[in-house]
Amino acid sequence: MTRARSLMIQGTTSDAGKSTVVAALGRWLKRQGVSVAPFKPQNMALNSAVTAAGGEIGRAQELQALACGIPSHVDMNPVLLKPVTDQGAQVIVLGKVAAHLKAGAYQNYKAELLPIVLAAHERLARQHRVVLVEGAGSPAEINLRENDIANMGFAEAADCPVLLVADIDRGGVFAHLIGTLALLAPAERARVKGFIINRFRGDLTLLKPGLDWLERETGLPVLGVLPYLPDLTLDAEDALPTSERARGSGGHIVIPAFPRISNATDFDALRLLPDLNLHFIGAGQSFPAADLICLPGSKAVAADLAWFRAQGWASKLHRHLRYGGKVIGICGGLQMLGKALHDPLGLEGSAGSCPGLGLLDLETTLGPHKILRHRTGYCTWAPGVPVEGYEIHAGTSHGPALERPAFLLGGNAPHAPDPAPNPPHLEGEGTLSADGQLLGTYLHGLFDHPDARRALLNWAGLNAPETAPSRQEKRHNDLERLADLIALHCDTHRLNALLGR
Repeated sequence: MTRARSLMIQGTTSDAGKSTVVAALGRWLKRQGVSVAPFKPQNMALNSAVTAAGGEIGRAQELQALACGIPSHVDMNPVLLKPVTDQGAQVIVLGKVAAHLKAGAYQNYKAELLPIVLAAHERLARQHRVVLVEGAGSPAEINLRENDIANMGFAEAADCPVLLVADIDRGGVFAHLIGTLALLAPAERARVKGFIINRFRGDLTLLKPGLDWLERETGLPVLGVLPYLPDLTLDAEDALPTSERARGSGGHIVIPAFPRISNATDFDALRLLPDLNLHFIGAGQSFPAADLICLPGSKAVAADLAWFRAQGWASKLHRHLRYGGKVIGICGGLQMLGKALHDPLGLEGSAGSCPGLGLLDLETTLGPHKILRHRTGYCTWAPGVPVEGYEIHAGTSHGPALERPAFLLGGNAPHAPDPAPNPPHLEGEGTLSADGQLLGTYLHGLFDHPDARRALLNWAGLNAPETAPSRQEKRHNDLERLADLIALHCDTHRLNALLGR
């Protein structure tokens, strides 16, 4: 096979739409029968995914692989940073934890990572016709230019052309583009081959004079103006909904937005239900009445639990239970519900132990080895209802509460096992409290399967619709909508030329 042509999508800001544009281009190329793969040299995100082989990558790259119609692989995101504190992060290299570093130490470490990043890109380039490379943040972050592997540093090392994406919805789009170019070195500017303007709403004829000026001023073409798409629910890197979503009479779910919340995408499937009221609550906000409280995952469980208590919410949680409410703890949320959390190695902060909320009779110890796997099986409390998801955790929980499991799961099987009663190859996972009010699990993606979602909502006393789209169906539909934007609103002749087609 001829070596792939690579194209790098960089953004003028974080959240400009780089991940979305890569996914859109990937699905557009897949439609044409092109073998295409996504690639992000360095990602910083608390929402991650597990590949079929048991490696950890950014969730955006897992979605982009889906867009391209190929299985996700650790080569698609060779370096993943998961922040633990404001100045330190867990460094994941080729899917496995490699180090825990402060920001300053990581800047020096990047020189060692560049050969690993280039080798991963080369492996993808040998297997596919096109590699779509996503930058990180902005290439104009001049303080991070030394040893850069995420933006122009990679583009120069891999000899890769660049398109700049800017978000017009946040305002200042021309300043963002011109300012970014001005801060690039001459050789870096020469790599930029054009612009894509994202999330446009309004009359394009009113924007046209600005586009003409931009092209005259820079000598670079605007390859597309992508309209804003409402109700797009693709996996985000880290972002949470910017406002409360309360729409109907289907009940209320409250989710504390921990400072280090991880895999908040667990709740994206709930956003598909039109009558459900979903509340992400942050610091200083009131704790609304709820039918169900979900404690999400966390990259710094002890610190986030201390924050939760500092908000005065522990008493609110106890009151919710006294009045018959239901609680689900997922991963870090499960650990918080136990009696104690032990971090002897200081993996998520200072070494030591701290008390949990004491609602489940279990304790958790954090260790150096992370469990990464897909799981399938059945609910113990809803016979015959299948469940599927994935685990990403370094903690191991133990205690009498786990003798009453919430699920019976297989190992790493791609499909649910045969629905025989208590088949011997299934093992108990998670816990369901004796009073039926608390459910804890390490399983992420719990609500993605429509049958499990309906069973869980019914358990919580919420009105779950009999028919609702699955998370996977919605993702595919949204990817098709994005591919339509490329086909209808981009200069596809110029795009094909950049891709050597």
